[in-house]
Amino acid sequence: MAALIAQEPPTDLTPRDAEQAAALAPALEAEILPGATLRTARGGDVALWPGFAEGAWWVQDASAAVPARLLGAQAGQAVLDLCAAPGGKTLQLAAAGAAVVAVDRSGARLRRVKENLARTALSAEIVEADAAGWADARTFDAVLLDAPCSATGTFRRHPDVLWVASPRDVASLAAVQARLLDSAARRVKPGGRLVYCVCSLEPEEGEAQAEAFLARTPAFALEPMAAGEGGAPEASLRADGTFRILPHHRAGGADGFYIARFRRTA
Repeated sequence: MAALIAQEPPTDLTPRDAEQAAALAPALEAEILPGATLRTARGGDVALWPGFAEGAWWVQDASAAVPARLLGAQAGQAVLDLCAAPGGKTLQLAAAGAAVVAVDRSGARLRRVKENLARTALSAEIVEADAAGWADARTFDAVLLDAPCSATGTFRRHPDVLWVASPRDVASLAAVQARLLDSAARRVKPGGRLVYCVCSLEPEEGEAQAEAFLARTPAFALEPMAAGEGGAPEASLRADGTFRILPHHRAGGADGFYIARFRRTA
């Protein structure tokens, strides 16, 4: 992982239509990664790249694109994206045809979500609210929670996070994540899915968080994932069926992520 700091990270793009990835790749000088992510070493202003103005793609790290795919949202399903900004996952879910509600407490960051929805000609209901205390009684077929975290998995692009993050910060963020997970669980219909993820390398925010959630929430069970599912590197699969994506698991690097998928059984 340390060796990756010296490498300039490429730019990953998620196509609005995965079936169009092969057609987009030549103009963007991109390779196609598992899951249809496009990876390019192009430089310059991305707004000037082919397909940007037409809304054919958006910038999203290959790891960050995995959780929404694991949710398995189907056309017409009611899907909730909690802590949605900057909106890459909202766009993925909307592109799958789901009826998406995107919740985030930052109005400024939600403006970016709205701009990208307009550019890509996709739609979602945007709600500015604290996801932990959002006063809405609706339940959903699937819920995605990309929780705020120490972001230590993003060190390839933001090496300062390795110096800024402290053990005290991790403990504080873990408490926030637990509250958000409990809020997310209340909004899942019986039989529905919940995907939890963080771009953190810290076990307190990942493995320990999932174990504690299952211990206090008997209505949910872990739904194991398969090697390579959602475009995740095969090396990232843990014995319990969750993903621990490490930056060196993908050639050329990727953000570090922890991802767990749960099913509401009662």
